Amino acid sequence: MITTEKSLLIENAIAQIQDGNTIMIGGFGVPGTPFSLIDELVHQGQSRLTIIKNDANEQGMGVDRLLKNGQVEKLITTHIGLNARAIRLMNEMAIEVEFCAQGIFAERIRAAGSGLYGFLTDIGLGTDLQKGKTTTDMDGRTLLIEKALGADFALIHADCADPFGNLTYAASARNFNPLMAMAADHTLVEAETVLALGELKPEEIHTPGPFIDGIIPLQQLTENYGVIRR
Repeated sequence: MITTEKSLLIENAIAQIQDGNTIMIGGFGVPGTPFSLIDELVHQGQSRLTIIKNDANEQGMGVDRLLKNGQVEKLITTHIGLNARAIRLMNEMAIEVEFCAQGIFAERIRAAGSGLYGFLTDIGLGTDLQKGKTTTDMDGRTLLIEKALGADFALIHADCADPFGNLTYAASARNFNPLMAMAADHTLVEAETVLALGELKPEEIHTPGPFIDGIIPLQQLTENYGVIRR
């Protein structure tokens, strides 16, 4: 049993989110996606949300459940090609979709977590990704100003946690979860395994505890957490 104040019931954790909040959701496809936290968010029904996630998951799972429930006002992402509902809602202008190149997406989040306002890049110049962005000249080159990307909340999935909030991730779950944990005002994590304080070796920790505001131990893993076979 966890006795730290960072241990939260999933209902109380998600109840902190308000209508109109911006929420980062970790995951690289299935790995690292906090399906249980998303399901509770669907259950509670907060609306007009801006969702920041690498992808829109596939129909029937993850972010798609938020889209189906009409809770998403804007999606900031790198691709939605695996989700026909997301494509339809975008084409119908029922939601706003902002696309980022995947590396730029990660760097914008990293910049926010590092306390930076943004960065300069030549990636996206002369493409649709330049629309609405400011340019500047440096050393005879035109560069885009990419703004840092933060959020009110980050929802992430960890392989292991300890009561202080130190986290480890499995495999490709490390792609965005560590960055998002640093870039949000409040970070809530669902953990497959919660170890006693001191059981995680310092060199094993991927996200240090000070970035984590709440730990929700998972009682069981649904089939969404498994590898999808096509």
